[in-house]
Amino acid sequence: MQAVESKTDFVGTPRVYRNRPHSFAFNSPRPEPLCDVVYLIDEDPHIIEEIVACFSTIGVKVTAFTSAAEYLKFNGRETAACLVINTHPPDMCGFELQMRLGEKGNPPVVFISDQCDVALAVRAMKAGAVEFLPKPVDLHALVASVQSAFAQDRRVRRKKSELAELQDRFSRLTPREREVLPLVVGGLLNKQAASVLGISEVTLQIHRSQVMRKTCAESLAELVRMAIKLRIPHWREKQLDPNDRSESGSFGLQNRLGFSTQGVAQ
Repeated sequence: MQAVESKTDFVGTPRVYRNRPHSFAFNSPRPEPLCDVVYLIDEDPHIIEEIVACFSTIGVKVTAFTSAAEYLKFNGRETAACLVINTHPPDMCGFELQMRLGEKGNPPVVFISDQCDVALAVRAMKAGAVEFLPKPVDLHALVASVQSAFAQDRRVRRKKSELAELQDRFSRLTPREREVLPLVVGGLLNKQAASVLGISEVTLQIHRSQVMRKTCAESLAELVRMAIKLRIPHWREKQLDPNDRSESGSFGLQNRLGFSTQGVAQ
């Protein structure tokens, strides 16, 4: 593996920092921000040198690997990144590597190839590649593709971070509060939700208040959006024959998965 620190003497060019552990002791230096990074897999030293030189002028770090196996052993993805792969690494087909990486949530891929093959390009794009560039590489096109990949990776990482935060909030709910949540986001009134769960309206209101507090939802609409992001199915009224309704006037509810709340224990 060849790690390359991009440096430049041009005034105003973003500085690239080395990713290293840092101490938070009182007198220690302030943590240095992470920079975007290009992971390059290609065994051709001339290509590596050319791409490293290109990205050094815009302050982007390049870490080069001469084989797919070498990259797979690497564990250092801490920031927005892009993977630039030769379609024919010495030890593994570039498309095979793309499939394996796709299962792990690795960064977006840009392919570079010695072969100007339309079929190969179509295959790469269908598999989710950002771009497919033939050699000799058009460096301007490569930079544009990598910048697009960085933006895509930032969006994905931001969504994952937001989802992890939501999951953490919802993990704080008690089992009863998790039963209340689908009823609330399904639009039921407190009286209706309390009837479904077989609890008093006052108790339901307390649970509902706790749900709002623990999820940090400022409104019902925001709570609904959170539930949608977490794919928590909301509850809806089950269409029952009037003869099937109980004498107490309670009604059945079922969610999108078809699970009925009839008989839910308190």
